[in-house]
Amino acid sequence: MNSAASSPQPGGSPLSSSSRPRAIALWLLSVAALIFVMVVVGGITRLTESGLSITEWKPVTGALPPLNDAQWQEAFAKYRQIPEYREINRGMSLSDFQFIFFWEWSHRLLGRLIGVVFAVPLAWFALRRAIPLGYGPRLTAILALGGLQGAIGWWMVASGLVDRTDVSHYRLAVHLITALFIMAGCIWTALDLRALDRDGHARPARLVGFARIAALVLLVQLIWGAYVAGLDAGYVANTWPLMNDHIFPEGVDWGRSLWGIVSDDPYFVHFFHRWWAWVTALVLILLARRAKKAGHRVPSIALNASVGTQILLGIVTVMSGIALPLAALHQAVGALVVAATALAAHSIGVQRKA
Repeated sequence: MNSAASSPQPGGSPLSSSSRPRAIALWLLSVAALIFVMVVVGGITRLTESGLSITEWKPVTGALPPLNDAQWQEAFAKYRQIPEYREINRGMSLSDFQFIFFWEWSHRLLGRLIGVVFAVPLAWFALRRAIPLGYGPRLTAILALGGLQGAIGWWMVASGLVDRTDVSHYRLAVHLITALFIMAGCIWTALDLRALDRDGHARPARLVGFARIAALVLLVQLIWGAYVAGLDAGYVANTWPLMNDHIFPEGVDWGRSLWGIVSDDPYFVHFFHRWWAWVTALVLILLARRAKKAGHRVPSIALNASVGTQILLGIVTVMSGIALPLAALHQAVGALVVAATALAAHSIGVQRKA
């Protein structure tokens, strides 16, 4: 990264004659949109039990799917060697395998596309010395985190290829949270750059005060949401507000360790996720009010709307018995809640000029 485009000078403006903060902001928002799509496709991949259909990690050559019958038979033969096929999907037809293969391949292809869409423009902006001072390291860090996300994805898949019939829900949570963090980072940086475009001396916003609490509360809800998905815990109860006629569900395995109960028991994980949602909603609504009080109506409206929609979707998804379209929409709106939270938190973290 060109040091002239990435290191701020004390007392100086972060803008040079070649800086393009508006263009970079639009590019980052486009990347964030692609990540959103990838999160949705990832949710469908999980819901259709497609994630283990590709048993190898080939970052370059894996971009092409099987192109003839022999290649399809080879891919199918490799899938038939793993526990998921032997214990759950034995007897699956080739056409059924192609269906689950499509979702996992699409998910991985989106990951590759996002990598190219981020890396190539970043290199171009750097070579053109168009990156405002101080933003080079941040953009490079996002690129590095994106590369790490690819490795995390394979680390997750690998957990289900030998001794399990599914992936580790802990690794699934890491994979999802990293994707959402990158998306939020792109949005936050884009907002900083838009402010810089309007005012050449604008300083980056900071995550301050109540916004930190809101981010932490939301993080907990997202992690346990990933646990619900990874453990198929949504299926243990299809009634609301009671879980199978009980406020606190029967079926919890109390013989586990405390951490095992909290993070690995499907009944408790489902219970915690559905009720922590109300804590999260309350905190995010308060964050929206603070954004509105600070004079930022759009972030406030976006956060209130996304939170309300997500609560309703969570309820109807459970009551539907985890219908795939509703469950996928629930994950999609969850990502929108993250985006709206970033927008609201940024709006109250804008640093005023000294």
